[in-house]
Amino acid sequence: MYALMKFFVLLFAYAVLGWAQSCCQPPGGPNLARPVEANQSSTYIYALSPEVGGATVEGTADRAIDGNKESNAYLHPCSHTKYEQDPWWRLDMKQSNKIDTIVITNRQDCCSERLKGAEVRVGNSADNNNPICGTINDISKPIITLCCNGMVGRYVSVVIPGREEYLTLCEVEVYTG
Repeated sequence: MYALMKFFVLLFAYAVLGWAQSCCQPPGGPNLARPVEANQSSTYIYALSPEVGGATVEGTADRAIDGNKESNAYLHPCSHTKYEQDPWWRLDMKQSNKIDTIVITNRQDCCSERLKGAEVRVGNSADNNNPICGTINDISKPIITLCCNGMVGRYVSVVIPGREEYLTLCEVEVYTG
């Protein structure tokens, strides 16, 4: 009896996890992250690959909302902070919106593990101290989809709490249902 009950509890847990992670952007829905304003805690300067000219670029916050989902930061610049304690990136949509889905393109040419443990927050506070939509735990794929289930806010932020790290985001998309 105990084994059967344990089986059903696990089955239910997996079903809930599968449902919670199955949200997706509405087809043809507008990306609320464009065109708006983005900021971050600092800006790292690095060189692109010689294949694309080798120019030195700034990993400014707006690189994460430029519409380019390239996950190789040396082929197309991503937003990139310096190595620092609790780095953050923040989107200001200028008005409160109902947020259902946030899609993040993580860097894949190296360093994808840096994003592990990052908190994605949604709310009306400009100090990044908003409710958590989700925490990034699976960095095995370049595209990370978080379901915010109708959270309301003007700001979307990505924060790596409690450690020194670089924060790199190749693209951030925000959708309402």
